[in-house]
Parts: sequence; C-alpha cells; structure tokens
Amino acid sequence: MNTSLSWIKAYVPELDVTAQEYTDAMTLSGTKVEGYEILDKNLKNIVVGQIKTIERHPDADKLIVCQVDVGSTEPTQIVTGASNVKAGDKVPVVLDGGKVAGGHDGGALPENGIKIKKGKLRGIESNGMMCAIEELGSTKEFYPNAPEDGIYIFEDDVTVGSNAIEVLGLNDAVIEYEVTSNRVDCFSVLGIAREAAATFNKKFIPPVVEVKENNEDVNDYIKVSVKDCDLCTRYCARVVKDIKIAPSPEWMQRRLAKQGIRPINNIVDITNYVMEEYGQPMHAYDLDTIEGKEIIVRRGNNKEKFITLDGQERVIDDTILMICDSSKPVGIAGIMGGENSMITDDITSMLFEAACFDGTNIRRSSKKVGLRTDASTKFEKGLDPNTAKQAIDRACQLIVELGAGEVVGGMVDIYENERVGKKVVLNSGRINQILGTDIDEAAMVEYFKKIELGYDESTKEVIIPSWRQDVSTIADLAEEVARFYGYDNIPTTLPTGEATTGKISFKMRVEEAARNIAEFCGFSQAMTYAFEGPKVFDKLLLPTDSILRNAVVISNPLGEDFSIMRTSSLNGMLTALSTNYNRRNKDVRLYELGNIYIPKQIPVTELPEERMQFTLGMYGDGDFFTMKGVVEEFLQKIGNKNKIKYDPSDKKSFLHPGRQADIFCEEKCIGYMGEVHPAVGDNYNIKERLYIVVIDMPQIVEFATFDRKYEGIAKFPSVTRDISMVMSNQILVGQIEEIIEKKGGSILESYNLFDIYEGTQIKEGYKSVAYSIIFRAKDRTLEDTDVNASMNKILKELNNLGIELRQ
Repeated sequence: MNTSLSWIKAYVPELDVTAQEYTDAMTLSGTKVEGYEILDKNLKNIVVGQIKTIERHPDADKLIVCQVDVGSTEPTQIVTGASNVKAGDKVPVVLDGGKVAGGHDGGALPENGIKIKKGKLRGIESNGMMCAIEELGSTKEFYPNAPEDGIYIFEDDVTVGSNAIEVLGLNDAVIEYEVTSNRVDCFSVLGIAREAAATFNKKFIPPVVEVKENNEDVNDYIKVSVKDCDLCTRYCARVVKDIKIAPSPEWMQRRLAKQGIRPINNIVDITNYVMEEYGQPMHAYDLDTIEGKEIIVRRGNNKEKFITLDGQERVIDDTILMICDSSKPVGIAGIMGGENSMITDDITSMLFEAACFDGTNIRRSSKKVGLRTDASTKFEKGLDPNTAKQAIDRACQLIVELGAGEVVGGMVDIYENERVGKKVVLNSGRINQILGTDIDEAAMVEYFKKIELGYDESTKEVIIPSWRQDVSTIADLAEEVARFYGYDNIPTTLPTGEATTGKISFKMRVEEAARNIAEFCGFSQAMTYAFEGPKVFDKLLLPTDSILRNAVVISNPLGEDFSIMRTSSLNGMLTALSTNYNRRNKDVRLYELGNIYIPKQIPVTELPEERMQFTLGMYGDGDFFTMKGVVEEFLQKIGNKNKIKYDPSDKKSFLHPGRQADIFCEEKCIGYMGEVHPAVGDNYNIKERLYIVVIDMPQIVEFATFDRKYEGIAKFPSVTRDISMVMSNQILVGQIEEIIEKKGGSILESYNLFDIYEGTQIKEGYKSVAYSIIFRAKDRTLEDTDVNASMNKILKELNNLGIELRQ
C-alpha cells in the first residue's frame, strides 16, 4: 500500500512533519512503513518561466536562443534544441546552480541528480535549462499533457517565477506501507490518514459527502437482483446520465500518479480515485449496453466463455460469480468488467457499481481465470459492506463536482444481512496485566476514541465499528492501548504466575532413557522420513492382506515415493543401513525414535493414531543376542519389574523365519526383534546379516517406573551351582528360565546362561545349554540342604520337559 504524504495531509490538515518523522512515528504506532521516496530530492532551483522571444542560433540549425522571463528584473537567456516551444509558453526552468533528476532520454536516474551550470552552446551563452517532464523525475504516463518529446508546457494560469516543483505537485513524498491482511481498513488513504491523526494526536477530517441528484428515480433506469447472497453481501448501484468524457483535473491526476495509477479520463479516474481513497473497488458500465436494463448477480455457467476488458477470453465455471444483464454476462464480479459493456468516448449514460463480494471466492476465481487486478486484491482481504454506499456516494459527488454528468436520484441497494459493529467489555485490569503496565482506564478510553472506537460507560463496553474487523477480544484492545501508549514506554517486567519446577514429562523421560541406552550400547541416532511410497510394502515382502498396507494417503504428495504416511519404521531404518553399507561403512548400529501413523479406519475420516517407535538396526559385529541384550538393558533402565518373554510363533514375512521373536511383557506384546529376511536384505542391497528391534513406546510406558529402592550390601555369602543340560532344539531357554524362577524359591538370587552348544558331540536335533544359578539368604548362611532342596525341585521340573543333565 502506497500513499503520498500530501494526500494524507489533506485529511489531517494540522499534520506538519517530514517524511522521516512521519515514517518513524507511524511504524512505532503499528502502521509499519517499509520506506519512502522524496519526489523532489534531486530537484533544485526550478521556477516557472515564460518565453518572451525566440531567435535562431547563428551557428547551429537545430538550436534556438530564448529570452525567458523567470520573475527577475532581467530576462534569462537559454539555448535549447527543443522544437515544441514558442513565444508566450510557460515552462519549467532550472536556473544556474540548480539540479534536475535525470536526462531527457528517460534512462536510469542518477543517484544525486544532475547539476546545471551556465555555459556556452556553440559560442552563445546559456544561463539555465528548460525541462522536459522526464528531467523532473516523472514520465508522460503520469503527466498526460506532457509532450511526447520536448519541453513541458504549463497552463496559462500559473504564475511566472513561482516554484515549478510545487506547481507540478512534486514537493511530496510517497510512503510505502506493509499492511497486514487483518487491517483491511488501512488498505485505503482514509484508513492510513485516520491512523496518522491518532499517531500524531491531530484531528482527522474525512471528506464531507453530499450527492446532488435530480428528481428522477433510479429504479426507472435499472433493476438489480442478487441470486447468490452468500457471495455478494451487498450490491449498490447508481445511474449517471449526460456523461461528458474529459481529462480529470490536475489535482486528481497528481494524486493518482503518486499512487502509481496512470490517469485516463474523468470517469475512469474517479473510480480509481475512490478505490484508493476508501479502499472500495468500483466499476462503471455503459448503461446502453445493459440489456433489459437489469443486473443479475449469479454464479457462472460451466465452460461459459467471457471476454474481459483486456480483450482476453476467459473460461468460466459455476464457482465464479458473474455480473450479468438479462441475457449475457457483463463482468466477472470483483475482478474485471467485460469488453461488451466498457466505457467509451461515445457513452451517454452510465451505471455505477459498488459491491462487497466474498473474499475467498474472489481469490479462487482470480486464480481460475488467471487474472489478478487491483480490485480483486482488495476484495480478497474481506471488505466491510458498509463502505460500499459511502464509496459510491463519493464517486457520484465527484461526478457532479467535475461536471462529468448528472446523477439520477436514489440508489439501488441490495443488503440482506447488515453488518454491525461488535462490543467488547473493557477490563482495564486485564489489559494492564497483559501489558505489564499501570495505565488509567480513562486514558485507555481516550486512545480508543482517537481511532474512532466508541465507548458505552453504562455497560463499560468498547463499541467496535464494522470496518475494524481485527478487533474482537480483550487482547485486541490491549494491542490498541499498547501501540498508542507507546511500545517504547512499556516497562520491562518479569513473567508472573505460580512457581513451578520445570521438568520433562514421564513419557519423554522414557524416550530419553531409550536414547541414552542406545547410545551407551554404540548406536548412532538416525532420522528418517515419515512420508513413504506404496512400493515399500513389496520391498518388505508384506502379504497383500497385511494391516500395515492400510496407510494414510497424502492429498498433495511430493511424488509417488512420498505419497503415504508410514505404518512401520522398518523401511526408514533399512534405507539408512543400506546407505551406510553402500558407502562401505562397517559395523553400523543405528537407532531412531519416530512416529508411525495408523489410520483408525479406511477411508480416513479423522486423524490417524500416532505411535512412537523405538527402532534399532544393526549389521556387522553383533548378532541376535546382542540386540536382545540392548532390549533387556533398556527395560532394566526404565525400572520394569515384570517378566519378559520372547515368542517365536508369529512369523513376520520381513524377518528370518527361524530367528525372530515377539517381545511380551505381562502378556502384552511390546515389540518384536529378529534377523531381517535375506530376501528383504537383497531388496535393500545389503549382503550381510541385518538385525532389527522395534519397541512400541506407548505400550512400554505403563511398565516403566523411575522409583528406586535402596538395598544394602548382602551380609551373607552366596552359593553357586552350575548345571549343563541336553534338550531338544524345540525347547526354548525361556522355558528353562521360567522353571528356574518358579522352583528356585525365595533363596534364588539370580541365574545366568553361559553356554549353548550344538555340534558333533550332541546328537542331531539337540543342544547343550549351561546355566549358573546363584542362591543367597538375607538372614543366614545357606547350608547344602537348603540349596539341594531348591535344585531338586528345578531338576524334577526340567526332567518333566524331557531335559537331561549332561554327563
């Protein structure tokens, strides 16, 4: 958003500040200024001169010698090559020692301008220079009365010797603002001026709008119906007849030019002027082209074609709001009018439109038709429908004042659901608490009045006008107080509240323990993507009916390989191991703590369940029992007191059929581990044995405890018994350990598996297993009879399983 400082001062007459002072203060009060441009920064000592006589240069056919009256006692002699001047013309003249912005060729402007000195041209003295508009830092685009190639010529009513910069309106600054999208009111000159008045504590004087109408009735000229009120909350229409197309006055052209808008004619310039002034886009139609003298606001038809004012054919669908007459579309609502109803020099009567359209729909429609305009940019922000009437009245006022036409009496106004302001209870104590200040309530009310927020003393409510859509809560009121009290005046305060001891949650402590154990055991942390592709399921050899294939599909994926949310952490880990393997890294150990995403139902209707997985992966030095040791180390670290069992019965397709097990804690499966199936390893280009552990962290948290009970050093000696057994390969060591624990009794302290042997000295299908069992009593020294009794119970139960002691 840009404004000229002079336009702001037109509504805040008492404002007397430089561009830098204005920039600093506005930024501090919340209307951030990105920068500014001083239009006359490189212009100096330029006056209005009048050419008295012209003579040909004696030694140059293309040069002339002019005697120019610049308001001094004697004429100033100037030599020029301009061909468009004559005696009596009033022109801008830069005197000796003055400066101009640039050259007549329209190239890049010098940083500090060009200094003009008196000198001689082909032997004839020249004491200054007559200027083209380009040399004054502007272009013909913004000064339409400037010649295409030559000196700028003033109107006859300017005073000789006066400041030419002021006459041209170049003694000004253009301010560029960064307006946030919630401050729709500040996308207008009046909105910025209101903020400037509040910032500098000056009086804001908006234009007084009074429309002079004739005695006719607008309803005799036009009928309006809105078919889609959800997309058009208000539609205002006025009719102007006896149109007289002409250039707009210089003051209007100057203001539009500083906004970066090229002046065209009085009608077009008025619509642009009001759009900048009120932030309300408007459109004008040739009334004679409106068939049936009727306007219908409706959705378009699918594949309907429409030619806009820029001559381009646009394809419309039923989501785009159109402005139509009784038989055809005449404009795309809020974006651009149609070529079939454009204003031409032959126009006699005109329909003015000011409406409020749904911002979201305008944004989508603009993208669909591939057309974004100044109007659509403003509508996208969500305008206040109450501004529509103010804007159309202002436009009609200017029509009359500029003699551009006669306004027909009355206005068509379709406004079903009137928008009213909100009320927010003023709690000054809460505002001071938020800001850390001690501002009096009366001072707060004065701040609100400065920005035209009302106040009801009886209910202590702040009345928010409809154009302040950003204010709806006590926090918003606190922001208004802060910015006018002054952010730099708010003291530094410490946060207040109950004292608390900061600590991480129990769940995070369990995850931290997993991380610490993994790194203690030589594992490095890996981080992999949660996005995967369906091809992963085939790489893992998952059955077609596997529940893991039911994944959440991403609506806007980066590609096929990142189109679903992962249901297993295996692919990420195996991919990371594969990368290390292919880079010839040996003995790699990785771990990851990451989520998987399990949909609650397919198709997905609600957010999936996110489950943290503790995944370990390894190849090289180590085996199945190495991984088992890490699992048991972790479970011990988190204080698990429950029996851990390993069940090999569940055959997972991606693990080796004879080297895998589910991990159970109190009959609840908390994860699985095993050697990766060789075929899966081949799919990931790894030719070594791979070992994987996956622990479901939500399952394990309930078994964790960080409470520790101190036990003193044992006072009595222990007794150790070693047993070596021969048993079938089908018997699991877990079954043996269960018997030892069950039959060992209260004196059993611990046991340790120290040997497993399969070989020539053992018959085929059998294995040798050796345990060291330690007994200890807390209150006495054990005797052989105590230990023998426990050992006999253990051996008897082992014998029932068909296990024999090795001789």
